[in-house]
Amino acid sequence: MYRLLPAAITLCVVTTVAAMPQTGQPGEERDEVLEAPASVVVAPEASDADIAARLQRILDATGWYRGAGVEVKDGIVFLDGATMREDHRKWAGDLARNTQDVVAVVNRVAVVEPPAWDFSPALNGLRELAASAMRNVPYLLFSVAVLALAWMFALLVTRGLRGALRYRKMNALLLDVFARAAGILVFIVGLYSVLHVAGMTSIALAVLGGTGLAGIALGIAFRDITENFLASLFLSAQNPFRTGDLIEVAGARGFVQQMTTRATVLMTMDGNHVQVPNATIYKSNIMNLSANPNGRLEFAIGIGINDSIARAQELIMGILRAHPAILDDPEPWVCAEHLRNGVVSIRVWFWYQGGATAGQKLLSALLRLVKRAFFEGGISMPSEGLELGFASGLPVVVSRAGRAATEAPADPESGAIATDAETQPEPEAETIRKQAARSRSPEPGANLLDD
Repeated sequence: MYRLLPAAITLCVVTTVAAMPQTGQPGEERDEVLEAPASVVVAPEASDADIAARLQRILDATGWYRGAGVEVKDGIVFLDGATMREDHRKWAGDLARNTQDVVAVVNRVAVVEPPAWDFSPALNGLRELAASAMRNVPYLLFSVAVLALAWMFALLVTRGLRGALRYRKMNALLLDVFARAAGILVFIVGLYSVLHVAGMTSIALAVLGGTGLAGIALGIAFRDITENFLASLFLSAQNPFRTGDLIEVAGARGFVQQMTTRATVLMTMDGNHVQVPNATIYKSNIMNLSANPNGRLEFAIGIGINDSIARAQELIMGILRAHPAILDDPEPWVCAEHLRNGVVSIRVWFWYQGGATAGQKLLSALLRLVKRAFFEGGISMPSEGLELGFASGLPVVVSRAGRAATEAPADPESGAIATDAETQPEPEAETIRKQAARSRSPEPGANLLDD
């Protein structure tokens, strides 16, 4: 805001000088009268001496002539001398011609060129400019005082709005834009008042109109920059995501690091920064995967065609209900999905605490526990394959070693809730946050998502 004051004062000085009365070219006399009077009365009966004396006094009073001389014989006026302007020479002849009892005029006044190094015209112009400036000093002081008051009042309005809107928990960018816009509006009112008092309302309107046209031209020239800035305002007002949220937009998926007036920075799952323009985000579908504190995962597992589906569902549900990270509301689902190639596919859906649990580690622990439960419960997990039929059957001979292995199978899996690889399931958001703290942000500027 304070940067506007010098420019406005300069504008007022320029417009004030432009409004000064025009005095012509330097060296020209403002009060000269180039039309001779219609008649010059000397006396009821003018003698030649009276006519000469009267004309001599007039020519000397003007100061336009050098060596001016007047001689009158029998009513005929003879003018001598020199002047630097042709219209002054003509004026002297007309003056003598219109004088009482003048019969004729012989104008012998010579027109001479001013010397090349004659600075008197320039000095006269400077004197006239100085006099005009002195006459406008009161207005200049008034303009500076009004603009200074307008500037101070604009600062008060800006700071007051910032303090008033801060308690409404408004976004920092929106708060700053509203406060500055109000301050600039107050200052423009002060500037318009100064120009209006000077009688230059049309100039004030032209300046304001030119400012608007310049803004439109700049907006067209910097369309992308303007578009991203406006999009940042709208996103700040709507808050579709916050810092640390996992979002997917415009083909990019990652955790939000910051949003500036140009772009939003995401850190992907592999630790890379992605800068997405705010205009692209505002016009695209935004998938916020962190808006809900809970997450949902699923997996499928196959059992043999001769195994009980109900028994398999019961074992899986027991594992899900016993696990501390699985939510009871919404409750998990365990449903048979399809039957194909001698395998029954069972799909499992469950909800978990997404903000406090690493989903992939939880899924690993559940698969391990389900496999162990199926192994202990005698439920087979065959792979899909080609089924062959034999008309007369196929005899199978089991050796003693094979019979012993079948009767007493070993337990290959651990029954713990989490193994060493699955313990301390840190959420992905916390991992990405630590990586972001170690990395350099590619987008300079304040984070508009900070409260």
